[in-house]
Amino acid sequence: MRQQHHLDGQSLLQRLREWAHGLGFSQIGVADVKLDAAEAGLQAWLDAGFHGSMNYMAAHGAKRARPAALLPGTLRVITARMDYLPRDTPVGWADRERRALADPARAVVSVYARGRDYHKVLRARLQQLADRLAAEVGPFGHRVFTDSAPVLEVELAANAGLGWRGKHTLALRRDAGSMFFLGEIFVDLDLPLTGPTSAHCGSCSACLDECPTRAIVAPYRLDARRCISYLTIEHAGPIPLELRPLIGNRVYGCDDCQLACPWNKYAQRATLPDFDARAPLAAPTLLELWAWSESEFLRRTEGSAIRRIGWQRWRRNLAVALGNALHAREDAELRAALQAALADADALVGEHVGWALAEVEADG
Repeated sequence: MRQQHHLDGQSLLQRLREWAHGLGFSQIGVADVKLDAAEAGLQAWLDAGFHGSMNYMAAHGAKRARPAALLPGTLRVITARMDYLPRDTPVGWADRERRALADPARAVVSVYARGRDYHKVLRARLQQLADRLAAEVGPFGHRVFTDSAPVLEVELAANAGLGWRGKHTLALRRDAGSMFFLGEIFVDLDLPLTGPTSAHCGSCSACLDECPTRAIVAPYRLDARRCISYLTIEHAGPIPLELRPLIGNRVYGCDDCQLACPWNKYAQRATLPDFDARAPLAAPTLLELWAWSESEFLRRTEGSAIRRIGWQRWRRNLAVALGNALHAREDAELRAALQAALADADALVGEHVGWALAEVEADG
């Protein structure tokens, strides 16, 4: 990478904002590459084993807090956020989500995953933004990231003024809550910094209190090994027995800490159609999703973030949710659907199906 010179930084930053807005981004900022203050906390989190089986986090170690080590020559990080609530999200959407969580027969997919895979959307548009910048200033060194490398996204976003780190560890804004994605462009341009904003969590502990598995072990400290998003997405093996009942009907991800956050009453709708909920994932029942064949799963999740967990993990998650639904209310159709799957299930799914049926029998 090489540094460009003789830039009118503030004018260029204003044009960057205009281009970003035209691409569907809600806001951009510019952060310094110095994240020294985050290193100690990162290392303590890793030392505690809170990253679970996400070994890539430990493998990169302090490099996550050193953008210039990840991409030599980096001087600044353009960090962007994009609101993702579907465009047709009604007023009172959080209450609607809570009602779905309270219905054992429903299957709940995290709001962000009901539309197109955000990795694809943000990565393409960040690259378009970088291309537009190159057309303005000439070739420059850069690399685009969207949750795709050892990058401290929330730390960079906070340093750039896109929000503050909430107690649930997500980025928060007073006028947008936390329902947005983050992405970055590492650049060798000496752009003006946009500077951090103040935090406004105060004494609120709603996210800690709401977490079903108590994964937020302290303000700003998440034990991923207990987090339902981690368990249903990142974790490849059996879900710990003691946590299965707490997962309820969540089959991909979890939004509970965000639903509890008072700032999310200001969450904004997306401007892009990409995040509109796909029909099969908007309000599905467990039985509807359980009836999918592997080929149907692949077809219906094409271009979706859900595709990356694979068929077995998807069935594992559904088996846990079906067991919890049976535990809440005996249902012959649910029981029959689980029993019918035992013959062809692989070891992972079969163990979770067996657990679901055994739990109900033991309870009875």
